[in-house]
Amino acid sequence: MYAKPHVHSSVGLDEVGLKSADVRGVHIHWNLNPAELYEHAVRNGEAEITKDGAIRVLTGQYTGRSPKDKYFVEQSPSKEKIWWGDINQPCSAELFDHMHEKVLGHLSHARDLYVHDAFCGSDERYRLPIRVVSEVAYHALFSWNMFVRATLEEQANHVPQFTVLAAPRLIARPDVDGTRTGTYIGVNIEKRLIVIVGTMYSGEVKKGIFSIMNYLLPERNVMPMHCSANIGNDGNTAVFFGLSGTGKTTLSADPERTLIGDDEHGWSDEGVFNFEGGSYAKTINLSEEQEPLIYATTKMFGTILENVPLNDDRSPDFDDTRYTQNTRCSYPLHFIPNASEDNKGGVPKDVVFLTADAFGVLPPISKLTPSQAMYHFISGYTAKVAGTERGVTEPQATFSACFGAPFMPLHPTVYAELLADKIKESGASVWLVNTGWTGGPYGVGSRMKLSYTRRMVNAALNGELEDVEFVEEPFFGLMIPTAVEGVPSEILNPRATWEDGEAYDARAQQLAEMFRKNFVQFESQASEDILAGGPKA
Repeated sequence: MYAKPHVHSSVGLDEVGLKSADVRGVHIHWNLNPAELYEHAVRNGEAEITKDGAIRVLTGQYTGRSPKDKYFVEQSPSKEKIWWGDINQPCSAELFDHMHEKVLGHLSHARDLYVHDAFCGSDERYRLPIRVVSEVAYHALFSWNMFVRATLEEQANHVPQFTVLAAPRLIARPDVDGTRTGTYIGVNIEKRLIVIVGTMYSGEVKKGIFSIMNYLLPERNVMPMHCSANIGNDGNTAVFFGLSGTGKTTLSADPERTLIGDDEHGWSDEGVFNFEGGSYAKTINLSEEQEPLIYATTKMFGTILENVPLNDDRSPDFDDTRYTQNTRCSYPLHFIPNASEDNKGGVPKDVVFLTADAFGVLPPISKLTPSQAMYHFISGYTAKVAGTERGVTEPQATFSACFGAPFMPLHPTVYAELLADKIKESGASVWLVNTGWTGGPYGVGSRMKLSYTRRMVNAALNGELEDVEFVEEPFFGLMIPTAVEGVPSEILNPRATWEDGEAYDARAQQLAEMFRKNFVQFESQASEDILAGGPKA
């Protein structure tokens, strides 16, 4: 599985402006294997090896993505398709070209360059040949873990259709370069190029390529999804949408089901395929008892621990947040014992939307109509709780269109209607699962037990709810099952868990109004069918 060193395509770096004469004297390392990248990362001072053989990297100032510093070049023909706004920000072709030239000048004077050729997408019909070029070995190892690995023959014949040029040690100068800060992530769809300046955080590499897949695939009638996916013993596929902290990775890593992937997938007419060859899991408060499969990967050679503090004996401390709450581990999917061999599954039988409702309003599980599915998909609701960010002192509603707005270049209704078509064609059931609070809002109620959520999700996926009676709640029109085996029936209807029913009604009305206000931005392009899926009260 490990590629031999120095196997590379006949297509060199001239294509992205790094001409042979300009990089004379630079050590260019093509497709090194993980053992070699370990050596380089340690030698370069980028990383250290943990007690159990993983590698730990500190990403410096930035321990997460920098969405306010990411831009798409505003030019035709992509200009007419992109959903412009605070998320998909425009920049001029002149600024991109200037930063591209600056990156080329910087990389041509680097001591080492690391080139990794791979694919994004496990389905050969839709995969995107990519190349990552960086001045740090850590990015190459991350790319080896996270993208679909190429065979030796594929490496020798690799023709990248998109390239990432990463210069994390280059800091932009806003007064000279015209950037917002010292960080700049520019995406030029027409030039098939992404440049990254001033940030070491590897998530920019991964999510930059995923944004391209999310732009390209709808034209081929493939639904790109920010979701996890797995397969039951009956062969039925399920997909799980959800924002960070809702349980997307945890619930898909079920030892009783085969894992397809935990973050980004495509839904074609033939079924679901993973964009990735690896997983990028949160590790804050990670424990062997709660998440044994993910925990085990942190003790494996090849795993990257990002911004995880180490004890004196170099064992990781997953409860320590000194660097960030967003601690992560990156590992190849085959480190999970029940992972799919080809990272593919059939057409989904079930679609699950996950939300962590800190208001304690939404049911722990409910079934959605097709209209509600489109509405809730576009809304992408969850809630932040006190203490997660500076200034957050009480629960705050958070909406991220398509459960992944920062990675969706097209208008949300494009993805919603494509998803609706896929659901209609497949006959898939759509479930809304609240992994958040019950018995009251955050600070009054309690978080839903993971064991109950797993039982409810498994009951839905196993078909146990097909013959169960459902009742409609009055605020969102959601259909709630009256019984789920293994789950106390009194927690299924959220109003019944509150001591004060009128207080619940007031908070439910408040949340419904938040949904309405958020959806105003989509109304002009939303069909009557989509609008019909909104709150009832």
